[in-house]
Amino acid sequence: MNIQDIRKEYTQHSLDESDVVPNPVQQFKRWFDEALNAEILEANAFNLTTVDEQGRPHSRIVLLKGITESGFEFFTNYHSHKAQNIQRHPWVSMTFFWPELERQIRIEGKADRISAERSQEYFFSRPHQSQLGAWASNQSECIASREVLENQLKELNKKYPEGTKIPYPDHWGGYEIIPTMMEFWQGRASRLHDRIRYTLDDLSWNISRLSP
Repeated sequence: MNIQDIRKEYTQHSLDESDVVPNPVQQFKRWFDEALNAEILEANAFNLTTVDEQGRPHSRIVLLKGITESGFEFFTNYHSHKAQNIQRHPWVSMTFFWPELERQIRIEGKADRISAERSQEYFFSRPHQSQLGAWASNQSECIASREVLENQLKELNKKYPEGTKIPYPDHWGGYEIIPTMMEFWQGRASRLHDRIRYTLDDLSWNISRLSP
């Protein structure tokens, strides 16, 4: 098939200004619950874009692990490339895409480290092997082979067998992304999609419709 001939008509839902609530985080929760109820695979997966010191964007898929009253949480190694980018330029963007519901959500905002207490709370809620993985991987650093990782994990399993407490790694923790813009996109027929945008003005949210 010719790539330019790949297309799909979106006909499942519509989105109007009257359909949304005043707070975009609450609107996100509505759509996220619908995505969970639809049993979408990895509904909490989103594309996170950061910017490096040269102003070049870098994107990768990250998992959402918390929704607060004010924003969105994810966790990572603080030595990773994404964390280094955030340290220099805390403004980031997030994109969720749920093709099963013909929906997309774009979020722009500022990423701040969350408290050590919250990071530890989440770390100790993870499965044993996931906790060990945070110690085994020097995220974003070059390694000679996969065997290096597997050997590190093997040694850690010997040191901390199932049932023992693994110490919290200080180089690992969470960020909260506080949004300043959120856009809800609903696919519609004839490419005349619905786009409802929230923009933060001081402490209040303005809601507007965008042309597709």
